[in-house]
Amino acid sequence: MPRWIFPLLILTTVIIVFELYAFQAIKTITKNKIVWYTWSIISVLAYANFLYVILTSDRTSGQTREFQWAFGILLLVLLPKLFILLVMLGEDVVRWFKKGVSFLSKEETKAIGGRRKFISQLALGIAAIPFASVLYGIFKGRYNYKVLKYQLSFEDLPEAFDGFKITQITDIHSGSFDNEKKIQYGVDLINEQESDVILFTGDIVNNFAHEMNDWIPMFSKLKAKSGKYSILGNHDYGDYSQWKSKEDKKKNFEDIKNIHPQIGFDLLLNENRYLEKDGQKIALVGVENWGKGFNKAGDLKKASEGIDKNDFKILLSHDPSHWEYKVKEDDFNYHLTLSGHTHGLQFGIEIPGFFRWSPSQYVYKQWAGLYTEFGRYINVNRGFGYHAFPGRIGIWPEITVIELKKA
Repeated sequence: MPRWIFPLLILTTVIIVFELYAFQAIKTITKNKIVWYTWSIISVLAYANFLYVILTSDRTSGQTREFQWAFGILLLVLLPKLFILLVMLGEDVVRWFKKGVSFLSKEETKAIGGRRKFISQLALGIAAIPFASVLYGIFKGRYNYKVLKYQLSFEDLPEAFDGFKITQITDIHSGSFDNEKKIQYGVDLINEQESDVILFTGDIVNNFAHEMNDWIPMFSKLKAKSGKYSILGNHDYGDYSQWKSKEDKKKNFEDIKNIHPQIGFDLLLNENRYLEKDGQKIALVGVENWGKGFNKAGDLKKASEGIDKNDFKILLSHDPSHWEYKVKEDDFNYHLTLSGHTHGLQFGIEIPGFFRWSPSQYVYKQWAGLYTEFGRYINVNRGFGYHAFPGRIGIWPEITVIELKKA
């Protein structure tokens, strides 16, 4: 039996349960069969469209916009039903528990009239929240850029760099872009920060170099007094598409690397650069992608060649798992690491200073924002673009501004 059969059966069973509970809720609150049939047809069309896109997609095209939209529509239909299921299933558990108690005690319990209808109305009311959230995330959230500002103090920061401002952007994913005005707004917002340096931490495309062609003129207008530097991310290696030949994949990789100088980025491929100011300097260290379960082209030792252990160091590393497993306890002391990659899964809840949650936290210990251990920092930027799901819900696209201060 093929390995995919069992997971497919489980997934199909879960979807059927979702649909049965959701249909039961609709059927309980209305007797209008047009509403029933419309509800069912919309669900079937969403599943059929997703399957059609999956089965007919050219695997050499990587992840397409058609896939993103098919997935977005599927999530729009499916996510609210999860909440319906939770409410309705909860009510079923209570009812069956009471029946069990009644059976054991031999006492008859009477159903409360109208209770099932109330629960169905409650379930649909709650389900309206994720439905509206997905709609907002698709049409507004993916371009709801936020500028997050931090001030970090270091005792060994050279005095000349007291007040030095860094703007970090990451995960452009240009293959997903479809709104020139919104992207221009994001680029203008980056320039408005008037930072000393702009640092880009990988994933400039989804799969192919040509995805960035139309956007190079726009991003080439990014400005920073002390330069613009960049690294590669896991999507920049072409590993998520089928290639006709190794030569085609290699050429695409070279073309992606050539995008960076066209924008004005100094691409660091396991290399370092010094930023100098008033006779003092800090080191920028850029590694290729290193991630748990992903491409491990990053070579921290090679990237740090020629740097003194006592130099103040900023490390650019796309995947935050690199910091967790290799960087944070390294004796070479990388003061500040800048990463991206996770996107915060483009889904979650964040109430600044109070509460935040995303499924991303079950995969990455450092999944969004600023973290510190052993006196060293990592900032995990939530990403400028989007991928897979064509939207963002609660985890907004980010531009990070970090001001370095002398403690």
